[in-house]
Amino acid sequence: MELKATSLGKHLAQHPYNRVRLLSAGVEVSGQKHEYLIPFNQLLAIRCKRGLVWGELEFSLPENKVVRLHGTEWQETQRFYHYLNQAWQAWSQQMSLVAADVLQQQAASLHEFGQQDKWLKRHEAAQWREAILETFSALPLPVARLEEFDCCREAYLFCQRWLENSEAQRRQRNAQWTEKMLAQHAEFFASVETSPLSASQAEAVVNGEDALLVLAGAGSGKTSVLVARAGWLLARKEAAAEQILLLAFGRQAAEEMNERIQARLNTSGLQARTFHALALHIIQQGSNKSPVISELESDSEKRQKLLIETWQRQCSEKKAQASGWRQWLQDELGWKLNEGAYWQDAALVKKLGGRLERWLELMRMHGGAQAAMIESAPEEVRELFSKRVKLMAPMLKAWKSALKEEEAIDFSGLIHQAIAVLEKGRFISPWKHILVDEFQDISPQRAALLAALRKQNSRTSLFAVGDDWQAIYRFSGAEMALTTAFHHYFGEGDSCVLDTSWRFNDRIGEIANAFIQQNPSQLKKALNSQSKGNKKSISLLPESQLEALLNKLSGYVTREERILILGRYRYQQPTLLNKAKTRWPELNIAFSTVHASKGQQADYVLLTGLKSGEEGFPAPARESVIEQALLPPPEDFPDAEERRLAYVAITRAKKQVWLLFDSDNPSSFVTEFKRMGVPLLRKP
Repeated sequence: MELKATSLGKHLAQHPYNRVRLLSAGVEVSGQKHEYLIPFNQLLAIRCKRGLVWGELEFSLPENKVVRLHGTEWQETQRFYHYLNQAWQAWSQQMSLVAADVLQQQAASLHEFGQQDKWLKRHEAAQWREAILETFSALPLPVARLEEFDCCREAYLFCQRWLENSEAQRRQRNAQWTEKMLAQHAEFFASVETSPLSASQAEAVVNGEDALLVLAGAGSGKTSVLVARAGWLLARKEAAAEQILLLAFGRQAAEEMNERIQARLNTSGLQARTFHALALHIIQQGSNKSPVISELESDSEKRQKLLIETWQRQCSEKKAQASGWRQWLQDELGWKLNEGAYWQDAALVKKLGGRLERWLELMRMHGGAQAAMIESAPEEVRELFSKRVKLMAPMLKAWKSALKEEEAIDFSGLIHQAIAVLEKGRFISPWKHILVDEFQDISPQRAALLAALRKQNSRTSLFAVGDDWQAIYRFSGAEMALTTAFHHYFGEGDSCVLDTSWRFNDRIGEIANAFIQQNPSQLKKALNSQSKGNKKSISLLPESQLEALLNKLSGYVTREERILILGRYRYQQPTLLNKAKTRWPELNIAFSTVHASKGQQADYVLLTGLKSGEEGFPAPARESVIEQALLPPPEDFPDAEERRLAYVAITRAKKQVWLLFDSDNPSSFVTEFKRMGVPLLRKP
């Protein structure tokens, strides 16, 4: 059956289409030069319109396309439309039954998915979105028509809601499931640690994303969350002990974690390891070798002796090298050098030893050949960096020779070898869940080891607990961006915040939180305190008043309470402490550098050394081109890491903090604390 435009209508309409023909499951619209086939499964609507003289048929298609036929005799147009519409609707009713069956199966799968007793992950929701789109593409009817049919409407709208609001649906469903888990397993969360977990801690434990960052502020119970997370995976049978990898950054932290796990979870099958212990295990299992760790890694005195002797020999034997080192130390770092054989100066040697260790460690962490190391440096420093690398080359050569003589390996080489073993497929990771403590301290090299493990199994989850506010180890290669841009590096997932500190009172928290968040690079988060303080919970006090302060503390501080004196540098330990045991025998006083105090706490904290200048706090930037080229770039904010260091110092305290400053040459931080309302005391 077909419909044609009249001769006059064809002439006056001047339209590309003048004939339409009904097919078995579609229509063919054609003209002298054009032809358009419209299957019923692409047809959204048919409209029959009457003009002043002739009729018009209009066919609506997807993507707002419209095909029109003009100039047909009106009664013929009506008749053709009647038969066409009848045929189209009959076909549509038949196809709607097929579509309804497919949609109902998809809706049932979605409902079953939503009812699972587990956390619904982002990637799972994405897979279901793809499944829905695949289902829609397999339907015999256009998706835009599905609401027209009673048998399709409910299932279609259910699928469409998932498609349009899958993330909101997923979040809502996970919130309901979390609430159910916290109630159903209330006894577990109350007893897994010595104190019941808070709501935010418990919510972090049950969050099942593949990549989860738990931002754990100072004193918020991050270790409790790690222990509880391991316990939760075991209790829910989501993993056996040997399928959980728990990582810490230092041996002491790993040992403390193991003690907690043994005490709280009563299992010996789960052991926390350091990254180096992990790397050693991978190499042993994947290559049947058992590398020996060089004594140089554990013996700082031996390490510095090797480097200094190599440096002195280099300077004494080669004038060009001696000249190059003079230019580096004198012109770039501003150090004062003796005329003549400056490399024999004992004071200079003592000052340089630590620097040589750090520069060599950064070069070893890079791991590549010197040419590749130079090529990877920023262009603006590449030429100077190349000169410095060549000056360091004898130290690197001496280090490698010492390792060869020992038949040993260093820590950086250990991780590089482990990554190589993983990439060659010689070790297959057994771990379904990786839990990492103090994640803000992670370096690109360690991150690469995690990535290599997860690459073997893309469904290996990463549960990272850390605090970018306490990222204070950039000088040793840690990169804060691996935390602040966590999902960029480790894939889509979620983040949550432990929002309560059980350590310090709300006054200390108020000042510390406001101070750290002056830097816009720090992640914003709320950190509330359980205890109340007063205006003098944190005070500024001249450093000359230290003895008077300790005298006062001796009048009311008990033997069980701890006093921690902190300094930016180890040599800042007050000489007054030499007589503390006899002068204040009842006081429990200790000194620590701020870096070493990380992880500690005390009832009272005295932060010393708040002065400006070369040995001040904040310390002036003293990076050479080696650090500029090999360390992660610093944030574009003044004294960013020094600010975090001050935050760490302040948040060691439970009850009270005194900020001891140089009255003649106060630190810039003192001005800022005054502006924030920290009281300035003349005496304790």
